[in-house]
Amino acid sequence: MPQDMPPVGGYEAVQYKRNLPSRGLFRPRPLLAGATVLMLFGWYKLIYGIREQNELAREKMWARIHLIPLLQAEEDRDQVRRHLADQAREKELLGGNLKVYHSDRFVRPTFAVTPANVTKE
Repeated sequence: MPQDMPPVGGYEAVQYKRNLPSRGLFRPRPLLAGATVLMLFGWYKLIYGIREQNELAREKMWARIHLIPLLQAEEDRDQVRRHLADQAREKELLGGNLKVYHSDRFVRPTFAVTPANVTKE
């Protein structure tokens, strides 16, 4: 009896894979498109936020610049009040005003705050 031989040209290829389209959210194109849209929105919000922060910082800086003369005038008034109070106290205690620096030039006094009760251990 003759042996069975394959047909001329060979057998057809055996299909063992399923050839079905993927379903759901895990298709590459929609997933990549969604990620791209999400990243673009994030970059937009980031750039908008940075611009807003820069504008607020600029506004804060100009507010401080415009407040400097007011703060300086307030400090000067306080300085004059302290100076006149010191002169009155000096005149009351010593009977006259003494010139410490032997000059007519005004020297801005420095004030140091010292604690009242200091205990040494």
